[in-house]
Amino acid sequence: MQPLTNEQIRAVIARGKLKDTIFKGLGLFCLSIALLVIVALIADMVIKGSDRFTLDFFLNFASRRATQAGILSAWVGSLLVMLVTALAAVPLGVAAGLYLEEYAKRNWLTHVIEVNISNLAAVPSIVYGLLALGIFVYKFGFGQSILSAGLTLALLILPIIIVATREAIRAIPAMIREGSMAVGATRWQTCRYHIIPYAMPGILTGVIIGLARAIGETAPIITIGALTFIAFLPPVPFTGEPPAGLFDWVMSPFTVMPIQIFNWTSRPDPAFEVNAAAAGFVLMVMVLSMNAVAIYLRYKMRKNIKW
Repeated sequence: MQPLTNEQIRAVIARGKLKDTIFKGLGLFCLSIALLVIVALIADMVIKGSDRFTLDFFLNFASRRATQAGILSAWVGSLLVMLVTALAAVPLGVAAGLYLEEYAKRNWLTHVIEVNISNLAAVPSIVYGLLALGIFVYKFGFGQSILSAGLTLALLILPIIIVATREAIRAIPAMIREGSMAVGATRWQTCRYHIIPYAMPGILTGVIIGLARAIGETAPIITIGALTFIAFLPPVPFTGEPPAGLFDWVMSPFTVMPIQIFNWTSRPDPAFEVNAAAAGFVLMVMVLSMNAVAIYLRYKMRKNIKW
């Protein structure tokens, strides 16, 4: 085989650079199209719902009159459901991921569990709604409450948190574990003081991604019986006659932002579409705010980590 001449080598390099340039341009074009679509959708929601961005819209309950309807019960319900979801899913998901990565023996049972956790992350959300309807609503008797909704969404995002936790822990260099155990630390001390703090930025990313998915879910919430029209808030602890208990609100009926938007878009009156557009923009701001907080905390945590 004849060796390549300098001219041939230059030609090969030039062809490679040309392909790289074409691929880069194609990728930039696709990214631009995607961003334009997103910007167009956001602009459409803002333009349609601009007249409803008032304080009354956030402080009024749902109403049959579009101009008087608000999202008070919806955004309060979303926040309370997300609180229950986070309290149920985050500790359990992080602990499960830590156990599978640091403590579990590598055998066929562990492999089966890992495969099933990965598969559960792709199960349609309606399946979780049907499961929760049979277990939380009827079997445990929680009814159509905030507790049922929070636990349902916790099941939905649990595989996401477990997988994210395992990936974050797996990315930590082995020398961190070896150095900790070399000075006499136990496995739990190594996990508590080294593994978890170093993995926290990645874990937090998975948690926020899961919660951002949960706050926009509609199918499982409809399945367990969320109300589409509600004109009251869950009881505030230690208020009313007789005074409400500290956790009475978890058993209260509820609605959430996606349900409210779904209800308005199904109305024949075009004025309700304006409300739906405004509520959709508010929901998107809530999700983006959650992601912004996660990015900030991840940046601060990574900045404070000393390898």
